[in-house]
Amino acid sequence: MTTKTTIKKILEEILLKMEVDFNRVSVKEDDDNLYRVNIESDNPSILIGHHGETIYALQNLLKTLTWTKDEDFNIVLDIDNYRNRQEENVLNLAKRKAEMVKQLGEKISLPPMSPYFRRIVHVYIKENFKDLATSSAGEGDKRHIVIKPS
Repeated sequence: MTTKTTIKKILEEILLKMEVDFNRVSVKEDDDNLYRVNIESDNPSILIGHHGETIYALQNLLKTLTWTKDEDFNIVLDIDNYRNRQEENVLNLAKRKAEMVKQLGEKISLPPMSPYFRRIVHVYIKENFKDLATSSAGEGDKRHIVIKPS
């Protein structure tokens, strides 16, 4: 059985045991052994949870249950493209703040965000704003990105 098939089968079993209605589970393999998994549901809020807590817990559970020592891969779980919309919002915020840093010449802090979104912002700024730099600051739930001139 392929990793893609295994991921889909295990996630469908989890959802059935949770007694959560869903329409479809799709798994796409990107470069670098990254599997993007999307659950289509008529009631996505149950699967997303408060501030995405349930989606992150499901993702961690899925990673744990599909982990093998023979294959190194990562899983990003999405529900009705919720995470995709979040990524777009975070990148739009980063772009606006980066433009402000360029105009003002002063550093600007972004709101706290998860390690996943911080990484996306670091990469985005590095690739699109060569004259700016980023760093992470704060601890725990308060960890955020600072954008500053290079």
